Amino acid sequence: MSLTAPFPETGDAWVALKAQLDALAAAGRSVAFWWRDDDATEPSPALDRLLGLADRHRLPLALAVIPAGAGPALADRVRACGTAWVLQHGWSHANHAADEAKSIELGGNRPAQDVTAELAMGRERLESLFAERFVPVLVPPWNRIDPDLLPVVAAMGYPVVSVDGEGDGQAVPRKVNVHLDPIDWNNGRRFAGEDTLIRACGRALHRRREGPGDREEPVGIMTHHWVHDDALWVVLDRLLGTLAGHAAVRWPGPHELFGIGGR
Repeated sequence: MSLTAPFPETGDAWVALKAQLDALAAAGRSVAFWWRDDDATEPSPALDRLLGLADRHRLPLALAVIPAGAGPALADRVRACGTAWVLQHGWSHANHAADEAKSIELGGNRPAQDVTAELAMGRERLESLFAERFVPVLVPPWNRIDPDLLPVVAAMGYPVVSVDGEGDGQAVPRKVNVHLDPIDWNNGRRFAGEDTLIRACGRALHRRREGPGDREEPVGIMTHHWVHDDALWVVLDRLLGTLAGHAAVRWPGPHELFGIGGR
């Protein structure tokens, strides 16, 4: 497969993805990936399945934990997984948007000091529960944050914010984002489908090869273990296995990915 060709929209998506990865490896090039799973609060069979995938494929997994709902049971389960680490997912995942506006916790109809007080409480809890497994990256619930809060959270000690869409390594705080979401949230929170996910992955790889955008930006996979159906688990397992074992793919840990410490 030509490195300059766009990812095909027809045919077998898995075959095309493998050909694209092989072409990258043959050219001596690689692309970084990372994996973020949102809304963790407590152990569950779905969380066990998620952590099992991370361990089996030996992939670093960033759990975006909701501090208000987290406790020692989750901390014990995370420590039992050799590859999991923790980011801060707001405070309680509560919506403070005005009527008819899109859901938002970090903003909406309340003073900034209320938001920052909750974030400080949340960070203290996560640091206490997870110790060195916690990395001070802020993941806004619903992937939304009031732009006026960005310099405020940077001053609070969050050098990186992670939402969805193309990132910005020059922003303050830096944005290290996710790009591949397998859930169709507007259609009953269903799996968007195998073909949709694999072609989205192929298009993300093509953007890293040919632009526009930052060719060095890691491709972020976003999952939500609590809404996965069996079909999504199977496809996710196959995708992670394909990417984990390929010479054209790198999986940086938190220190390399965010440049702010970690394992």
